Formats: sequence, C-alpha cells, structure tokens
Amino acid sequence: MAATKAKPGVPSVASGNVIRVAFWIGVALAFGAWVAVARGATAAAEYHAAYLLELSLSVDNIFVFVIVFSELHIPAENQRRVLAWGVTGALVFRAVMIFAGIALIQRFEWIMYPFGALILFAAWRMLFAEERERRVVAGACEVCSTWIARVVHVSPVLDGHRFWRSDGARLVATPLFVALAVIETTDIVFALDSVPAVLAITRNPLIVYSSNVLAMFGLRSLYFVVSDALDRLQSLRHGLAAVLVFTGAKMIGSEWVHISPGVSVGIIGLVLGVTIAVSMWPRRIRTTVPRSRP
Repeated sequence: MAATKAKPGVPSVASGNVIRVAFWIGVALAFGAWVAVARGATAAAEYHAAYLLELSLSVDNIFVFVIVFSELHIPAENQRRVLAWGVTGALVFRAVMIFAGIALIQRFEWIMYPFGALILFAAWRMLFAEERERRVVAGACEVCSTWIARVVHVSPVLDGHRFWRSDGARLVATPLFVALAVIETTDIVFALDSVPAVLAITRNPLIVYSSNVLAMFGLRSLYFVVSDALDRLQSLRHGLAAVLVFTGAKMIGSEWVHISPGVSVGIIGLVLGVTIAVSMWPRRIRTTVPRSRP
C-alpha cells in the first residue's frame, strides 16, 4: 500500500509529537491531582473541566495554523519556531484577559450576561468557522501588502529560521514574521471566545490561568498530531459549538441553575466523544464494507 501523501506545509504525524502530547496531558493531569490535594475535590473538578474546555477549543486555533502555513508556504521545519513564539505571546495576552475578566465580574456581577451572550455568539460563528477563517487570514498571501506592510517592510523570501533579514541598508520581515503576526492577532479573536467560556466554569485565577497555560503548552505538538486528521473530523466543529452553547447557557443561567464542575466535565467529555465517534464512523464504514460488484 502506498504511503499517504502529506499535505503541503503540514508534517506527517510522528511518534515524537504523540509522545509530547501525551507528556503535556500527563503534566496537566498531575497538576489536577495536586489541585485535588491542596484545594479539594471541587477545585479539582473545576480545573479538569476548564482544562478539557481549553484543550478542545484550541483545536480551532489548529485550523488557522494549517491555513496560515499553507498560504505562506512555510516549510514544516520552520513551523515549530513560529508556534513556539506564538504560544508565548498568547500566554501573556491571555493572562491580561483572564485577570481583567475576573476583576470585571467581581466588580460588575451583571457582566456575566454579556459574557454569556458573547460565548453563544462564538458558538454561532463556530458553525461557519471555515468561511470565517478564510476572511481572518485575508488570504495570508495578500498580507504582505496590507496592514503588516504599513508597519514594517516585508519580504516574500524566507531566510532559514529568521523572522528578519537584511536587505541592503534596512531590515525586512520574512514570511515567518508574517505568519507569527497573523497567528497572534487571530489568537486574540479566539481568546475573546475561550476566556469567557472558562470563566463560566470557575473564577479562581489559579485554575483559570493554569488550565490555559497547560492547554497552550501542548498546543504546538497537538497541531502536528491533529492537523493530518482534520479532514476526517468533519463533525468536530459542531461538537465544539455545542460545548460553547453549554458554557454560555451555564454562565447566563448560573443565578437560577447550578451545574457542578463534575457534571460539566462529564457533559463536555461526552459531547466531544460523541462528535469524534460520529466523525470517524462514516470513514470506518467506507473502509470496512466491501463494494458491491456491478
């Protein structure tokens, strides 16, 4: 049987990346065990629900990574460097958003309702994510002549792993810097969805930020593992939208209906499990049922 041809700009699934994903999930679970010992079972359940939510929503970032790297023709060996810097910037920005969001909720309790509405709107956008992402990366091919080029000089030529290269008497940004800029700005858009969603589960700053950090740390390796399987997970976006609907409704209705963190973990896990199973089922039927002869 011939080997499956990898997509341009997207590396094949390697055992090393699977090991890295397993490592970061193990670290996240170990931290959850520490939370259970130090803060109690309720805090641990909140942490696991927040982590599972962040990990599932980070798949939306992966769709954008695939588009950006493909459009800008970033080689696989350069993608890891871009993602490393992109994750670092995302952690700093999300820290600001998380602590600002918690401060706003503590000062203005009514802000939960607009936050909940924002999450429900994010669920609606998730259903039309493919079209939205094509607009967000504005044909990353054209980005060299749009807003980035208004700030810095941009070159279409790669220079190894460098974000900048010398062009005569001036420095110019390479396509790696363009990819990084697009990824960082789109993460800001995604953070406006995911941070309020986690605040619907808990407002404990340690739990909210640690769940974000550990989900983001594993995102780089998760990209290389999941990107090859995105075409087969056709129903995944619907599952992520359902998770956002649940968290948005939970935030809006928290004054009247209390849903325990343990139940939240069960619901999020069930929705994602069913979604992945539904996505893979048609493929299994096609590959196991023999074709009828004419």
